Amino acid sequence: MSKPRLILFSDLDGTLLDHDSYDWSAAKPAIDRLGASHIPVVLNSSKTIGEIRAVRALMGNEAPFIVENGAAAVVPANCFGPSKEQVIRFGAPRSEVLALLVQLRTEGFQFCGFNDMTPAEVARNSSLSEDEAKLARERVATEPLLWQGDDDSLAAFRQKLEAAGCRLVQGGRFLHAMGNFDKADGVRFLLKKYKEQDPAGRLIAIALGDSPNDQYMLEQADIAVIVKGVQSDSVVLPWQSRAIRSLKEGPAGWNECVLNLLIEYGY
Repeated sequence: MSKPRLILFSDLDGTLLDHDSYDWSAAKPAIDRLGASHIPVVLNSSKTIGEIRAVRALMGNEAPFIVENGAAAVVPANCFGPSKEQVIRFGAPRSEVLALLVQLRTEGFQFCGFNDMTPAEVARNSSLSEDEAKLARERVATEPLLWQGDDDSLAAFRQKLEAAGCRLVQGGRFLHAMGNFDKADGVRFLLKKYKEQDPAGRLIAIALGDSPNDQYMLEQADIAVIVKGVQSDSVVLPWQSRAIRSLKEGPAGWNECVLNLLIEYGY
């Protein structure tokens, strides 16, 4: 029996990138082996298009990628046919989210978003450099927030967003105000595209994440890998998938689990 085709969908912060240093070198053995086997690694993160482009360049990653918690999928030129890069959006634009946040601030809710901060302030709150913080502020559909109120007002804030057709998602460092989309939207879209390339072939989707923000993405996969981290204990093991929890944290845990799965499937 021939080997199945594998495709990986991976969160970045706290999963493939170290939570504090953003270093991914501990995952390099698995990254190199995936590349040698021509297995795509689709990065699926709260990061922006510019931020993920920078990470992909360092890793030599040429696969499609999903930005801002599922706001859009970016498909490189010639990946599925078209000769130009495509950006497929799944949610409301950032301008609508910011307008809603302005309204909620007038109602007394206390928070500070990336739109309120300078690049230097974003850098201080995220461990990014100022150049990286500039890329992080260039968003298409979401707004990361630092909450400055109490728990009761946060619950009310969440309800107000939901009543307006938006969501509040907990990421590794920030709350993310966004429309009604999530990381699974991009996964479903890209899985369909990959399956269309070989309709009769066997395709196994592997998803890796470390926080509740990754829950929906993990549930779309055949194999869900929960990477040990700050919030990983809060991630529910998807019942419809084979689920694995890493023993090591961050990129070391990512590397450990991916190498084991590659051996299992004959790569």
